[in-house]
Amino acid sequence: EIRIHNKSDRPDNVIKKENDMYLECEKLEDGLPRFLRGFFSYLKGNVLPATRLAYLHDIMFFFKYLIEETDLTQAKTPDKIKLSDLEEVQAVDVNLFLDYCRRYKVDTGDTVYVYENSNKSLARKKSSVSVLFKQLYRDELLDKNITDGFDPIRVPRPGEREIKALQDDEVMLMLDAVSAGSGLTEREHAYWEKTKKRDKAILILFLTYGLRLSELQQLNISSFNFHRGEFIIYRKRGKESMMPLNQSATAVLHDYIDSISRDEDSDALFLSLQGRRMTERQIRELVKKYTAIALHTTKRAGYSPHKLRATAATSLIGRGNSIFDVAALLDHEQVTTTQLYARQKINVKRDLVKDMEWEEERKE
Repeated sequence: EIRIHNKSDRPDNVIKKENDMYLECEKLEDGLPRFLRGFFSYLKGNVLPATRLAYLHDIMFFFKYLIEETDLTQAKTPDKIKLSDLEEVQAVDVNLFLDYCRRYKVDTGDTVYVYENSNKSLARKKSSVSVLFKQLYRDELLDKNITDGFDPIRVPRPGEREIKALQDDEVMLMLDAVSAGSGLTEREHAYWEKTKKRDKAILILFLTYGLRLSELQQLNISSFNFHRGEFIIYRKRGKESMMPLNQSATAVLHDYIDSISRDEDSDALFLSLQGRRMTERQIRELVKKYTAIALHTTKRAGYSPHKLRATAATSLIGRGNSIFDVAALLDHEQVTTTQLYARQKINVKRDLVKDMEWEEERKE
């Protein structure tokens, strides 16, 4: 059992979530060779816990690839890989690994799973392996730096990507669905009767403040001071941010909080039907369900919480708000990130093709 002895101002659940990531990182490090201690120390001191965890998963996967798919090592498990084995690894071997990651199979005996990685995921894996070999070279454990020979992976620049966000009329359809249960299946409707006030509060907070999924999931009742009209969230890197409450958010939160019963010791804001803090996965599935109704598509094609963050940004900018103010609300470190949403001209393509109705002109 892990007990939190918290002397900071941050709530226990935020501290516990960070601690869970630290413990998972330590577990991965225990399964890797001891000569990587300098690399572990570098990650711990220079990247966010979530990034550290992702890098360690990538290195574990790379080492398993060396064991199962190459003859570069005689080790049977990742922790038995020797430094001399890595000395034999060339840039071409890493390039073959990245190509393998594009599409590979995992046979569990009963089922064969096929995994595919986008260029964005491949770029992260390349970054993880690059940092590993660079650090081993800096620590003088390897005689040469092979990372210059890694193949480049083309990842579209942010400005090249189409920003996916709900339009205002789609937001209204989504809110109608969560308010009245329209568009839900019979089975979903039965659950909606029990969760509609909670679900609406979640969607309103996403749409109003552009919260990240982790920020919303970690909210507590004690995070809110309704008398002062504000609530506190905990950003990346442990940053604390005070957010003002508007009338819509206050109303839906009161409606939800007053409707539920909870244990005296429970401070979590958004609870599952089992009375426990909702997981990020549960919140993600909830958002996909309601956005799918608004988009008239399948649940699988529904939008993620991050696209509701994009919806908040484009809606705020579309209402004439300063991109600097929107950047502050969304916690963007660079205003250039916010400018991407300003460039997103809603309906511009639709308006262009509307004036090019060739078939209508032909009939005239």
